[in-house]
Amino acid sequence: MSKYVIGITGASGSIYGIRLIQELCLKNHTVDVVITSAGKMVMKEELGVTGFDIKKLRLSHVKSQIRIWENDDFEAPFLSGSNPPEAMVLIPCSMGKLAAVANGISGNVLERTADVVLKEGRQLILVVRETPLSLIHLENMVKAAKAGARILPAMPAFYHHPKTIDDMVNFIVGKVLNLLRIEHTLFKGWRKEHGTK
Repeated sequence: MSKYVIGITGASGSIYGIRLIQELCLKNHTVDVVITSAGKMVMKEELGVTGFDIKKLRLSHVKSQIRIWENDDFEAPFLSGSNPPEAMVLIPCSMGKLAAVANGISGNVLERTADVVLKEGRQLILVVRETPLSLIHLENMVKAAKAGARILPAMPAFYHHPKTIDDMVNFIVGKVLNLLRIEHTLFKGWRKEHGTK
C-alpha cells in the first residue's frame, strides 16, 4: 500500500498526529513515524505517554503497520530520493520545523525527508500550529508553499457542530486525509451537511 511518513514535532497538538496514524492504519496503510525530542516532551505533557507507547495510544491492533524511527537514524529507507515516501505529513508542525523545511535545512531525519519529498515532487503537508503568527512565520509558510508544500493550519471549524474535542481533532485529521485523497467519515463536508443551493 501507499507509504506515508508522519512527523510529530514539538508544537502543541500531538493528538492530531496520533489520530492520523490511527486512521491511515485502519485503511491498511503502512506508516513510518518520526517524533522529535520536543515532540516526545509535548506528548508526555498532553497525552500522558512517555515515548511512542503503542498500548497507551490505542494502536495495539495496528502495530504491525507502524514503524518507528529516531530523528537521528539516517538509515531510514525513505531518506533517499531513490525511495521517497508517497507523502509526508508534519502534524503538528512547529515553527522551528517549518523554518528548517522552508530554508532547505536537513540536519535530522524529518528535515531530510521533507527535503527529499519536495525535490522528488511528492506531497508534503505541514499542519502548522502556532498563534499569533509573526512575519517570520508567515514568510516561512510562503517559502514552503512556493517549494511545493501544502500548509494546513490546525484551525478547527464549527459548521459541523463539534460536541467534543475528538470532533475537533477529527476535523483537522479529515482535512489532511482530504489532501491525501483518502476517503473518510471523520466529518461531513459543508454540502453534505447543509445541502447545495
